[in-house]
Amino acid sequence: MPGPDPHDDTSADYEEFEKEQLAQDRDAASLATADVDDATARSLVDDLIDADVVTTVPEDQVLVHEPSGTTFDSATQLAVFHRGWTAGREADAESE
Repeated sequence: MPGPDPHDDTSADYEEFEKEQLAQDRDAASLATADVDDATARSLVDDLIDADVVTTVPEDQVLVHEPSGTTFDSATQLAVFHRGWTAGREADAESE
């Protein structure tokens, strides 16, 4: 009796489909940060300063993201970082 036909084996197709679905899910869950322009970044940073989340260090010309202790010399970098940091914390909270 001959073995199974190797042309009928669809396991590789299923694995590829599953990888693609996981990638799409991951992309859909991620937060887009590339759309942060200078005006949006400045507004967000001003809000974060008012909320005591960010501290300015004028003598070093840097911004300190207090919850993480990370230092930035650009409002745009800080805004993108904060969005990602917030999204990561929210994802961690959802998984618990």
